[in-house]
Amino acid sequence: MTHCTARRWAAPLALLAGLGAGGCAVNPATGSRQLMLISESQEIAMGRDYDNQVAASIGLYPDSGLQRYLQQFGARLAATSERPNLPWSFRVVDDPVVNAFALPGGYIYVTRGILAHLNSEAELAGVVGHEIGHVTARHSVSQLSKQQLAQIGLAVGTIASPDFERFAGLASAGLGVLFLKYSRDAERQADDLGLRYMRRVNYDPREMPHVFEMLTRVSQAQGGGRVPEWLATHPDPENRRGRIEQEVAALPQSFSGVAVNRDPYLRQLDGLVFGNNPREGYFKGTRFFHPELRFRLTFPEGWTTSNEKQAVSAVSPEKDAAVELSFAKEPTADAAAAAFLSQRGFTSGYPVRTSVSGLPAVSAAFAAAAETGTLRGTALFVEHGGAVYRLLGYATEVRWPVVQPVAERALQSFARLTDPAALVVEPQRVDIVRLDRRTTIEEMARTRASPVSAATLALVNQVEPQTPLEPGRLVKWIVGPALP
Repeated sequence: MTHCTARRWAAPLALLAGLGAGGCAVNPATGSRQLMLISESQEIAMGRDYDNQVAASIGLYPDSGLQRYLQQFGARLAATSERPNLPWSFRVVDDPVVNAFALPGGYIYVTRGILAHLNSEAELAGVVGHEIGHVTARHSVSQLSKQQLAQIGLAVGTIASPDFERFAGLASAGLGVLFLKYSRDAERQADDLGLRYMRRVNYDPREMPHVFEMLTRVSQAQGGGRVPEWLATHPDPENRRGRIEQEVAALPQSFSGVAVNRDPYLRQLDGLVFGNNPREGYFKGTRFFHPELRFRLTFPEGWTTSNEKQAVSAVSPEKDAAVELSFAKEPTADAAAAAFLSQRGFTSGYPVRTSVSGLPAVSAAFAAAAETGTLRGTALFVEHGGAVYRLLGYATEVRWPVVQPVAERALQSFARLTDPAALVVEPQRVDIVRLDRRTTIEEMARTRASPVSAATLALVNQVEPQTPLEPGRLVKWIVGPALP
């Protein structure tokens, strides 16, 4: 965009001049002063927009009862916070990873993966309270404000853009706001605020350290090579579990009458999908099957595959070529091809009507200008099951002649899924079992079928495989078929 010099500099200079007067405010939750370039109304609007992106890109867990439970549970905690009037929203996202996160403005999410690994409402209160703490302390928007201030210093003209008028110039950040790494002080504040909110609704704060113990065990079970998502976005440079235990020990109260609510929480998990859901697509080697959408596709051998909510893809070992499949928005293959090829920076050959495995399709070669040079590829648009699928094979201009036969063979492999065994595959689920005798997870695994190991069963129950379990105790048991 073109702006006159005076306009480019006037807005940022005026903002910088006003920082001393109004850019810092005392946060009601922490009592500390914060640099804040984003108003509460802007914060809420940001969260609302990102919330729509979360629903589209990650997906919400399709259980209205569980969603209602979490909303009511979180609302109780948020009502005791220093920002009770935010439009608080608490939702379960359909993701098997162990994670929870907060968006600006009061939008809190927990994955079904972390729910499956928690064992009481008190532990859930620790997780949700921690995320509420990030919102009440305004950690995300404070961090974004600092980034915006840095951008002012680096490129003062950008602050006069229309986007700034809406979201302080940060609307373009996209879902990256979900993955801001908080500082050590911010994590301590969120931990302390989580304890505060737990106590205000009478949950036992001694349960919060169990969450960090669980996260450590999940990391160890993954071989230490992959940190649980919650720790990836909530860095743990110190022994936070030990610090929280010290904080709890120093609390000036008796723990008589505080709630743990183990059984009520576990009952909410009965039937919860556990692990990857093959109904949403699964790989057998490089062959991909989608039972719900009833299609199959074979990717090139040796390529790294990925199945996400919005797309399934494969990348070459050299990372210079890719094949991907996603939905097109247009109602026909012709319209989808026209929309794709008319994008700015694209050149293409003439679209050709064809068929793929008996399905109507449109194919075209294309070239697209990218930051690192020109990409060349083939686009294929296939009509199937009332939807239009966009399949792309592409590579750098130098590599495309070599990759083209392999990529186009993958595109042409798209076909209806008709194999009955592939169509009826089901996910694993959590089954809540009440023990009728004293036993251990290890003993139970010898006589009660489960598709997962005794070690995994012990992990989700936060016990050791040999830990004695008393009669009457509720236990999480994973049932269902072995995953494909």
